[in-house]
Amino acid sequence: MPAAETAVVLALLAQVLFTIAVMLRAGRARVHAFLGGKVTGDVALGQHEHWPAEVRKFTNNMNNQFETPTLFYALVLLALVIHAAGPAFALLAWAYVGTRVVHAAIHTGSNRIRPRFRAFAAGVACLGAMAVVLTVAVLAPAIG
Repeated sequence: MPAAETAVVLALLAQVLFTIAVMLRAGRARVHAFLGGKVTGDVALGQHEHWPAEVRKFTNNMNNQFETPTLFYALVLLALVIHAAGPAFALLAWAYVGTRVVHAAIHTGSNRIRPRFRAFAAGVACLGAMAVVLTVAVLAPAIG
């Protein structure tokens, strides 16, 4: 496997492992709140508002890991299938993973909207650039 493809696969695996870590952190927050008597209602009903704000923050961040990252996974898999995972794509993939880590740190920490949005927007920009790289890879042979 070429080095750039290896880097892209490692970025995908890093995002997967990061998502699992976020899920475990959200689960730990839920268990701690439940055992500490901080839950205000029947959580078996799935009602988000029964959890303390701190738990909701971690749960919201966990849910975020299943939003734009799905585009990331699709783009990475497509790049690997069509053999378009070059160095630029690998750099963008790792940059995207970095934005997700920064976004999560802000979301579960200070939760300041402006820096959190900047991290989100940077991640979306990475996804857009990855899509452009793939579009060029697909169209370039047809154009000549």
